[in-house]
Amino acid sequence: MEWSLMFVFNSVLLGVGLAMDAFSVSLANGLHDPQMKTNRMSGIAGVFAGFQFAMPLIGWICVHTIVRYFRAFERAVPWIALLLLAFIGGKMLSEGIRGGSDAGTSVGLGVGLLLVQGVATSIDALSVGFTIAGYGWGMAFAACLIIAAVTYVLCMAGLIIGKKFGTQLADKAQILGGVILIAIGAEIFISGVF
Repeated sequence: MEWSLMFVFNSVLLGVGLAMDAFSVSLANGLHDPQMKTNRMSGIAGVFAGFQFAMPLIGWICVHTIVRYFRAFERAVPWIALLLLAFIGGKMLSEGIRGGSDAGTSVGLGVGLLLVQGVATSIDALSVGFTIAGYGWGMAFAACLIIAAVTYVLCMAGLIIGKKFGTQLADKAQILGGVILIAIGAEIFISGVF
């Protein structure tokens, strides 16, 4: 493929497709913390965008270097995403049920948990390295930047929407957020295995 408007359009569409899991998790994070400040929201969206930038690029590098090892790992991707998101979602669900009306006052999203969410929602993007394998280094890098920008915008939207409904749902927001994360993990698993 060569540099063109179609290249940009394809990269944007790829970004939208890849960012849907991160958008949903951002929505859950916004539900979990309706008092979240803008700089925190930007940081969360930045982490998801960073992972969505890095994973396809790592996949591209794998295709061009160690493809036979990556193919073996690819079968584990749905399982890893399911386990990570089910664990995080289960924890949120449990805290929401036990905490009752105090669920909205919990500590919130820590750095470690955010990094786990970033990995879980972007690990399937490794396989995009196969999709962009025909690109040269510069085009692969540019495609990954576009994917990251789209992810950032969608995650900010998810956080804003989640905050709005988190304020309205208050005590049920953490339970809903946990259910959303478990559902995302199940969707990644089902679409990856079947």
